[in-house]
Amino acid sequence: MKKPLKGVSYAKWGYIFSIPFIVIFLIFSLYPTIYTTVLGFTDCVGLNNTSWKFLDNPFENFNTIIHNQSFITSLINTIVIWVMNFIPQITMALLLAAIFTSHRNEIRGKGFFKVVFYMPNIITAASVAILFNALFNYPVGPVNDIIVSVGEFFHKINLIDEPYKEYNFFVDKVAAKIIVAFIQFLTWYGNTMIVLISGILGISPDIYEAAEIDGANGWQTFFKITVPNLKTVLLYTLITSLVGGLNMYDIPKLFLEGGPDNATLTTSVFIYNQAFSGSYLFNRAAAASMILFVLIGILSALLFWIMRDKDEAKINKERKLAMREAKKKGAKI
Repeated sequence: MKKPLKGVSYAKWGYIFSIPFIVIFLIFSLYPTIYTTVLGFTDCVGLNNTSWKFLDNPFENFNTIIHNQSFITSLINTIVIWVMNFIPQITMALLLAAIFTSHRNEIRGKGFFKVVFYMPNIITAASVAILFNALFNYPVGPVNDIIVSVGEFFHKINLIDEPYKEYNFFVDKVAAKIIVAFIQFLTWYGNTMIVLISGILGISPDIYEAAEIDGANGWQTFFKITVPNLKTVLLYTLITSLVGGLNMYDIPKLFLEGGPDNATLTTSVFIYNQAFSGSYLFNRAAAASMILFVLIGILSALLFWIMRDKDEAKINKERKLAMREAKKKGAKI
């Protein structure tokens, strides 16, 4: 093993290589965030407005957004659609991850199936949204063609009295939400599966061998060993899914423009409409963005608290109490 060269500052090179990221982050991430925050307290409205000023009531825009019914609707839609897609997403990803990493049943062609399941994540969400818009088109579209064909077949063999007619999914609020949630699920479950597989492969094989020797079956191994050891990876998956889900924009925007009757209007689509759909209310769009930012921060902190290691937290608490007691005794002496 080579010894470090004398006089060479390895830390310096680390800082140098991090400069490009820092510059890009400052210009394209931190500055826009700060600028958006500032705009939320101003009267900035209209294109090319350079004469905006701070409001006398700095929280006027935030108060207006909070009491805006469309914003409330968009927030509820965003949470509902995220829950509708995340529950089956994490369930399917866990199931596939358990199958592909099973030590008992080896599956041929694992690599091929992993690529197939991950493939939808490679395709841009905008393309998938446009594709599903064409699939569920009314009155002529592949899905409606299948519905009519199946109805005609059932009618011929006397299973139904009348053949099925074309169904307009674009005017059904529940159907529109389900389709948007399904597109989100289809796009992201493969990515979640790969992350979980990586986490499972990081668990020591000795634990599984010991469980197999003790006679544990597949379900016991999964729920007693795999899931508890995946807590950190599951927390990462929850946080990234939460952030991505609450920022959902391209699929509901390109699928139905937030319709029907705002049924698929998400918070990001609402913010876009405030800023760029004719109104150019940049101040209110900025206020809505900051409200969403704070909400994501609160929910993320809540998930960190729920998923915390309770045993470790208990040990740390006892350690702090012991240190306090030791300090008190030292002060008395």
